[in-house]
Amino acid sequence: MKAKNHLLIIFALSALMLASCSSPKTLYNWENYEKVSYNYSKDPTEKNQQELDKCFIKMTEKQNGMRKVLPPGILAERAYLLIKQGKKEPAITLLNEEIKLYPESKPFIDKIIKQLESK
Repeated sequence: MKAKNHLLIIFALSALMLASCSSPKTLYNWENYEKVSYNYSKDPTEKNQQELDKCFIKMTEKQNGMRKVLPPGILAERAYLLIKQGKKEPAITLLNEEIKLYPESKPFIDKIIKQLESK
């Protein structure tokens, strides 16, 4: 009987250790956004902007975080870059998508959209 209890305890501890080894899943997939965004803000060259665009595309294509959606503000930031490139219509589309994902951003994003539409 004691041997059975010891085996049960060993099995339970082993299962617990294996479960604790798995990596925690984050809410969002950020790819290498932090590094790429920092590089672009530090040195806004065409090359760094292209790297940031690639990062945005990867984030859009591969959302394997727990929420399975883009992180808050990412579509708005990408829209900002498009506005800087003179691509107003695609930027407005992204801003509206940001509102759909994060309705709490509507008051702020609506102001941006109105400014863009008035130009």
